[in-house]
Amino acid sequence: MSLITTTQSLEAFCARQAETEFVTVDTEFLREKTYWPQLCLVQVAGPGEAVAIDPQAEGLSLEPLFELLANPRVLKVFHAARQDVEIFHHLTGRVPQPLFDTQVAAMVCGFGDSVSYETLVSKLAGVRLDKSSRFTDWSLRPLTERQLAYALSDVVHLRPIYEKLHRRLVKNDRTGWLDREMAVLTDPATYNVDPQSVWQRFKLRSAKPRFRAILRELAAWREREAQNRDLPRGRLVRDEALLEIAAHAPTTVDDLARVRGLGRSFAEGRLGGDLLAAVVRGLAVPDHECPREETALDAVPGAAPVIDLLRVLLKMKSEDHHVAAKLIASASDLEAIAADDEASVPALTGWRFDVFGKDALALKRGALALAISGGRLRLISLS
Repeated sequence: MSLITTTQSLEAFCARQAETEFVTVDTEFLREKTYWPQLCLVQVAGPGEAVAIDPQAEGLSLEPLFELLANPRVLKVFHAARQDVEIFHHLTGRVPQPLFDTQVAAMVCGFGDSVSYETLVSKLAGVRLDKSSRFTDWSLRPLTERQLAYALSDVVHLRPIYEKLHRRLVKNDRTGWLDREMAVLTDPATYNVDPQSVWQRFKLRSAKPRFRAILRELAAWREREAQNRDLPRGRLVRDEALLEIAAHAPTTVDDLARVRGLGRSFAEGRLGGDLLAAVVRGLAVPDHECPREETALDAVPGAAPVIDLLRVLLKMKSEDHHVAAKLIASASDLEAIAADDEASVPALTGWRFDVFGKDALALKRGALALAISGGRLRLISLS
């Protein structure tokens, strides 16, 4: 197995790959005990060779790898790239470019939403993967031959997957359909977490603006604290506890100590004081500045059945064009279109407009109708 543990070997490998058209890339990492991913292994394959790079090897500099990932002449191919790219962005402040994500490409080529790597290997490379090492501890050394074989298979099979997907995209004139998704993946802002917005990830049990204002402050405090300590968010305070605090807005140590899962010793400590201070900040937000949620269901009377109709059209278009519905339009896109013919959403621009948006607006205006004919759903022009 090709395991690189010295800077000299890495330099030589990266110099060879710098002359190639593309490389495939994957990582193995752990995140159970840290906020930031702990990089344990990097796998890279060019057209003729594949290696595993050990970031834990003593004296090894990853700089040659970072230079290869930044080389504008070499395409970097990932599958489900976001987590891998986040690691490199955190380590270098840069995003690998140019980039190709086979999961996104597969969605354009009719493989459905968020298709797995294992599925693509089976369908496009004709190989059945050995996933027995999937949950191994990649931080332990030495790595076994079986671990390395498993890790390298993820980039070796990615080569024919990329080549076949690329040929399909070219044949169907769909190479440009990936541009927006690749632009998002290569935008550094995608990987910069705004602590003031992380509250939106919670499954909220209350729509009250004051509850949201307090939760926003609590979640922002926890995010900053987790980043500074390099600890998982839940190790500091669990989501359930933050939701409970936001709902009851405790302002004293005694009140905070009653929150399930915290206890008096926590409430009396520094973290308890920080939480109480966050609650005070949330309570101080002026009423008109408290976050509110307004969807098309609230803003436009009768929007719900319009959204349902658009959802049916989206499924139809997805099947007709063999493109994942999720890639054409999101649920929020449908709500926005139901509320506004000129909504600023991806579904009303570019190829998405041609595939779906144009007919969505016509359906909404009554210029098109949906009907069943011959057991199939069809569009009928009414103009």
